[in-house]
Amino acid sequence: MKRIFAATAVAVWILAAWTAAMASSAGLGLTPDDALTKLREGNTRFVAGASVHPRQDAARRSETGQNGQHPFATVLTCSDSRVPPEVLFDQGIGDLFVVRVAGNVASTDEIGSIEYGADHLGTPLVVVLAHTKCGAVTAVAKNEHVTPNIAKLVAPIVPAVQYVKTRFSTSDMDEIISKSIEANMWQAIADMFAKSPVIKKLAAEGKIKVIGALYDVDSGAVWWSGEHPSQKMLLAK
Repeated sequence: MKRIFAATAVAVWILAAWTAAMASSAGLGLTPDDALTKLREGNTRFVAGASVHPRQDAARRSETGQNGQHPFATVLTCSDSRVPPEVLFDQGIGDLFVVRVAGNVASTDEIGSIEYGADHLGTPLVVVLAHTKCGAVTAVAKNEHVTPNIAKLVAPIVPAVQYVKTRFSTSDMDEIISKSIEANMWQAIADMFAKSPVIKKLAAEGKIKVIGALYDVDSGAVWWSGEHPSQKMLLAK
């Protein structure tokens, strides 16, 4: 009886290890659309309260520790504690290469990290994930007093807010903030292409797809905005 139990335990361990190994290589060979589908499906589970919390066990830790990481998407998002990418996309260890900074801005540090994910790790998809009720965008829109370091941090958001205030004739601050959050998402993508020949080349060659998305902190749903409306022009510059 003990031998049967031991053999069964070994078989279960081998199956778990094999499953983890197969899952770890999920990022290899995926197309941008494949990667997007995985994120969509994960967020659908999260919103429905049916998250499966995949690839978060000891076997996964061991496998990625020994064989390295093979994430299938790079995500630039905000530092806001309500926006944890692995949770809201229901993914596990080694699945996402995440870059977080207040206001999901794309400056030197963020772009360098994104280049590492897309070029070195080979993630086929780059997502700029903005979110509702963003404090960084709100601070810029309301021209709030901030420390010198924060002022430098949120400087890339200023053009997006100015664009909204110039184009849309509204004094409704909630509407200005909402539109500025979306405009800032597009601004981050434009900045990425403008400041990174690497990302620009990969996107122009179709090796990666760069898209924008908006996370609703109340519903948990991600709204997918797709590629930058002016991407052809941005890549041609």
